[in-house]
Parts: sequence; structure tokens; C-alpha cells
Amino acid sequence: MRIRTHRTLSTLLRIVAFTAFFVGPVGAFAYAQTGDKGPGLSGAGFVLYMSIQRGR
Repeated sequence: MRIRTHRTLSTLLRIVAFTAFFVGPVGAFAYAQTGDKGPGLSGAGFVLYMSIQRGR
């Protein structure tokens, strides 16, 4: 039982490490691309907001 638990935790740790290794840089890049735009609408969100406002 103890060996099985150790093996399960070891596998879980490897999965978490691989996920952080591959997803972390993508998240950091996406965060860096947001820049200092601040809160506000831009791009597709702005177009959607304006089209909803026109319908009123």
C-alpha cells in the first residue's frame, strides 16, 4: 500500500511539473501581451458591446 501511494504521488508530481513547464511560459507571454491597456473595451469585445447598444 505504501509503495502504491508513493508511486501515485510521484506520478502526480511529474504531471504537475510538466504542466507548469509547458503552460507557464504561454501564460506569461499572454500576460505580457496585455500591456498597460487598463480596464476598458477594445477589439472584438468593443464591437460586441457597441452592437448590443445599437439594438436598444
